[in-house]
Amino acid sequence: MAEIEADRREAGVHAVDIEIRGKKLVIETGEIARQADGSVVLRYGDTVVLATAVSDKKEREGLDFFPLTIDYQEKAYAAGKIPGGFFKREGKPSEKEVLTSRLIDRPMRPLFPDGYRSETQGIVSVLSFGEENISDVLGIIGMSTALTISDIPFEGPVSAVRVGLLNGELVLFPDLEESEQIELNFVVAGTDEAVVMVEGGAREVSEETVLRAIDFAHEEIKKINQLQRLLREQVGRPKRSFTPPETDAALMEEVRAFVLPRMKELIRIPEKLRRQEALSLLRDEAIEKLASEEEDNSSAISGVFHDIEKELVRAMILEEGVRADGRRHDEVRPITCKTGFLPRVHGSALFVRGETQALVAVTLGTTEDEQKIDALEGESFKSFMLHYNFPPFSVGEVKRLGSPGRREIGHGALAERALKPLMPDKERFPYTIRVVSDILESNGSSSMATVCGATLALMDAGVPLDAPVAGIAMGLIQGDEKAVVLTDILGMEDHLGDMDFKVTGTSRGITAFQMDVKVSGISREVMESALEQAREGRLYILEKMREAIAAPKKELSPYAPRIFTMQIKQDKIRDVIGVGGKVIRSIIEDTGVKIDIDDSGLVKIISIDEESAQKAREIIEGIVKEAKVGEVYLGKVKRVVDFGAFVEILPNTEGLLHISQIAERRIEKVTDEINEGDEVLVKVIEIDRMGRIRLSRKEVLRDKQRKQKD
Repeated sequence: MAEIEADRREAGVHAVDIEIRGKKLVIETGEIARQADGSVVLRYGDTVVLATAVSDKKEREGLDFFPLTIDYQEKAYAAGKIPGGFFKREGKPSEKEVLTSRLIDRPMRPLFPDGYRSETQGIVSVLSFGEENISDVLGIIGMSTALTISDIPFEGPVSAVRVGLLNGELVLFPDLEESEQIELNFVVAGTDEAVVMVEGGAREVSEETVLRAIDFAHEEIKKINQLQRLLREQVGRPKRSFTPPETDAALMEEVRAFVLPRMKELIRIPEKLRRQEALSLLRDEAIEKLASEEEDNSSAISGVFHDIEKELVRAMILEEGVRADGRRHDEVRPITCKTGFLPRVHGSALFVRGETQALVAVTLGTTEDEQKIDALEGESFKSFMLHYNFPPFSVGEVKRLGSPGRREIGHGALAERALKPLMPDKERFPYTIRVVSDILESNGSSSMATVCGATLALMDAGVPLDAPVAGIAMGLIQGDEKAVVLTDILGMEDHLGDMDFKVTGTSRGITAFQMDVKVSGISREVMESALEQAREGRLYILEKMREAIAAPKKELSPYAPRIFTMQIKQDKIRDVIGVGGKVIRSIIEDTGVKIDIDDSGLVKIISIDEESAQKAREIIEGIVKEAKVGEVYLGKVKRVVDFGAFVEILPNTEGLLHISQIAERRIEKVTDEINEGDEVLVKVIEIDRMGRIRLSRKEVLRDKQRKQKD
């Protein structure tokens, strides 16, 4: 083995490893994808991931943003599968691939130097998929390592772990089986100094538990960061030279002198569109007055203008304790809630917080409406879906409408995760549920407005949520000596601030958590303060929501389908379906209902009215009804034999009426009393261990005589 390792090193292959939960996490480089600026292969158990990073050697001119793209892709062969569909190859990214791409991107983006404008692409490919439930986390570690050992300017490393709470104990890298049971499931990313990203869900856990989980994760993150540095020492390339663009000092002073007095007033305009319009006009004036005739420096003027705006807004909050709309740092904007906003949908609500509006609609469907998920983990079906839409008019813009982007998919997934722990199980509420949130206005935290609006709409639809859920977004302005946590942030505070920190939960605890930091990291004290402030804000919002609707409606909308369930024995399923589906088709034709029967014998009757469903239920009950000792039945003679007759007392249920039990006197021939096709009253006198039924006509006659005497 040692000789093999020596040969690999001689061939340029280098590897480092660390043991986590009894398995080795191995990071190696030098064998494959060697023409990328940085490439690594990560292995943990049976999961293998390739991460590559490439950055253009030339900067793109005229850009005022960093053109970074991170893509995560799952190869079907990684799980020994062939893709479905006509083309039999991987196509449009799945929702999971989109969400994981975002997950990897978020901790990387803040660690590139300001002003870097070379187009940069990272690709994470899952080559082998095991049951470790770790490919997304390996993607973060792998992307950071690929960037760290490359010549691309990157201020990492950054690492990530998945942490779970299992039976009260915190565990690292919970596998797929454990993920079904854990009370908390977070992906935490960080540098040595601080945590830079948290993403995950929980089952109403406390703020203290969240902090404990993040602290626990950060200790392991530091060890993996050290592993990346060790590999960089072995194979790392010198970073390419990069000089941040410098702004003309004289131009900066000119712009400052021209805009500062008026900008101090304009940033205090409380209405978003009025403020944006006024600032836009001031910027245009500055460009018109200060633009150079020799060269186009309008972009530089706009950059300086933005820096001044950021400086003034942050100073106003840090020094005066005042926000653009006049609120205190811990104050929630005015809230209004309306339920039943749309008359024909199954449940609806309009949730408004300040200048953010979410119109949320709920549709109740049947098993046929479930979403089929074909993933590397296997095939599954999804009965609760939340979709988020962000049309351009919500922010006063003109854009082409298209399919949902990464932002829409990410916000919808966050809101869905927030509500999922409180959704009723299929036995209690056997519906497929689709929630759609259309953002009609946006000025900060539309995803959290979606959580609140979805709760209201679900309760309006009569969905028996275990508890109402609310969400709130927190921000941060961090100065040299002071940090201010902001409750219910505006879009401007998100854009110009240092943190976007979203928390959802009930009055009992947290259900979802998402944190992105735009600086090198935040301290535990700031995080603790933000969580407590978020809890207070969440409780305030929940109280406002209760004023609109205190509990789920008892009755469903008249336009919603009715689903009635009943359980039958598995050996009775074929009787209800019939040969070639003949029986079940006749029930559907007679009653007008839909019927679905699963392999466990759970029967779902779907109808637009209760009367039709009850009729179908009675028919099915008649089919599956079982004989009971002592019960009297009007049966039909199906066959006559020398020793008696076989009588059908229930559909597909026959019993033996022995010749000795046909009459009170002794008879020579069965046909002296009954013939095939006759209807006779019989009593069940015995059912043996094999399920064979003995009947008696004689007992019925005797019972009749006794009653007459009485």
